[in-house]
Amino acid sequence: MPRRTERGIHIGYSCERDPDRAAAELHCALAQPDAHIAVFFCSANYDLAVLGQALAKLFGEIRLIGCTTAGEIAPVGYLDGCVVGFSLAGPDFAVVSAPMRNLPSFSIAEGKAVASALRKQLDQAVDAGPADNSFAFLLIDGLDKCEDIVVSAINSALGKIPLFGGSSGGAMTFGSSSIYYDGAFHSDSAVLLLVRTRRAFRLFTVDHFVPSETRMVITEADPLSRVVTEINAEPAGREYARLVGLDVDRLTPMIFATHPVMVKVGGRYYVRSIQKVNDDGSLTFFSAIDKGLVLTVARGTDIVRNLAERLAAIRAEIGPPQLLIGCECILRNLELEQKQLKGEAGRLLAAQNAVGFNTFGEQFQAMHVNQTFTGAAIGRGRAGD
Repeated sequence: MPRRTERGIHIGYSCERDPDRAAAELHCALAQPDAHIAVFFCSANYDLAVLGQALAKLFGEIRLIGCTTAGEIAPVGYLDGCVVGFSLAGPDFAVVSAPMRNLPSFSIAEGKAVASALRKQLDQAVDAGPADNSFAFLLIDGLDKCEDIVVSAINSALGKIPLFGGSSGGAMTFGSSSIYYDGAFHSDSAVLLLVRTRRAFRLFTVDHFVPSETRMVITEADPLSRVVTEINAEPAGREYARLVGLDVDRLTPMIFATHPVMVKVGGRYYVRSIQKVNDDGSLTFFSAIDKGLVLTVARGTDIVRNLAERLAAIRAEIGPPQLLIGCECILRNLELEQKQLKGEAGRLLAAQNAVGFNTFGEQFQAMHVNQTFTGAAIGRGRAGD
């Protein structure tokens, strides 16, 4: 029953394979007086119906949200097949939340309405610090391909409240992923949290790629399904493989992890990761694409050093994090495994009290991004100190 407690913040995890025992261990770790929210991230290999029922019974009146993962992050480093979580309590935290259902028919107006309503609820909550010391956290189904429209809609209604989040994960077959709210797991859903705190915090996103000189143009695509059929007027899979110096039959998730592409938006490059090569030779992406988009092949730098430098900068700003909520792309996880760096990176995260999961995509401000480590670090000191 590993756990760590700090005033207003409880962290815990369980690697019990039995869902009832896992739920009991997690509840024991996260339960605390005046808890405003409990959040968990769990392996998709659990019997989710049993786990969901057990969690609902144990947490009772405590609001509980969560999602399935492609891997878990705990204060001991990376895990696989486990459940991890944290809880936030008053008086240092006030939290409001709301689900968004049926994402395939989601509208921009609906997203703005949800975010606006939560802002009003947060303003009416018991004081937990200055109004401008708030952040938003989004958990969203990682297989609905709705992140771009949802993030754009809610971000526009959040005003100055910064946003981060992660897309729920699952097996690398990309068959299913789930969001937990109202006592059960759901597909086609998202949950938005707004957190106001007396603590100092920093939202961040980090990746370790830089653009190369190799460019390509999407010449045929289906934006709704995020499928690219042609690049440079050639079959997409074959042309991508040629540009990265490989045969098309060697395209695997590991190749996509180490050879992503980038798009330039507002003067900055963002990764557009490839999810898979399809039987017809087309490419499915993790994020928005369209015909005419110019892509640049990315070149990787030192993934561990890059992460260490960003974490050191955060510690310099707010002190040692008492909780770091982390959303890390599954493709980063694959690269760390391939380069045998997972232990080193895990120790870095453990030192920051990290709790999080491997995602099928990340969100930062108004952007749905890929192949990043994105999150929020919460310190012990008061905001403004």
